[in-house]
Amino acid sequence: MHPRTLVRSVVIPAGPDAVWAVAGGFATLGDWHPHVPPATLEDGAGPETPGAVRVFTADGTVVARERLLAHDPAGRRYRYALLDPLALPVEEYVATLAVAPHLEGAQVSWSAAYRAPDALVPRVEALFGDGVYATGLDALRERLTSTR
Repeated sequence: MHPRTLVRSVVIPAGPDAVWAVAGGFATLGDWHPHVPPATLEDGAGPETPGAVRVFTADGTVVARERLLAHDPAGRRYRYALLDPLALPVEEYVATLAVAPHLEGAQVSWSAAYRAPDALVPRVEALFGDGVYATGLDALRERLTSTR
C-alpha cells in the first residue's frame, strides 16, 4: 500500500460564509449532495463534535461510516476519517472539506489522503474523486448559484 492523495475543488460565486452555511455541517452532507443519503449520528453524538460518527444507509444497509476528526467553523473546514471502508479496500483514509475566499467568491476543496495499492487508484479516483467529490461540489455550486 502506498500513500495517495485525492483532490477536487470548485469556485462558487458566493461568499465563503454562505457556502460554509450549506456545506459546513458534518451531519448535513446528504442535504446538498445528490448521491449521498441522509446521515444519522451514532450514540447521540453532537453533529460538530470531534469523535462523532455519521452513518449512511441505503435500503437499510450501512454503506459508509465516517468519524469527525476536527471541525473548525472559523477556518471553514472539517476533517474526517472513513471507517470500515465498504466500497473499496483503502486504508488510513482521511478527508477534508474546506471553504476559502476566492476572487470570484469561494473555493471549496474536498481532499483526502489514503493508502491503497497502485491497481486500486483508478477506482478510488472514479468512485470518490468523481462520483462523490466532483458530483457533490457541482451540486453545491448549482444550489448556491441557482438562487442568485
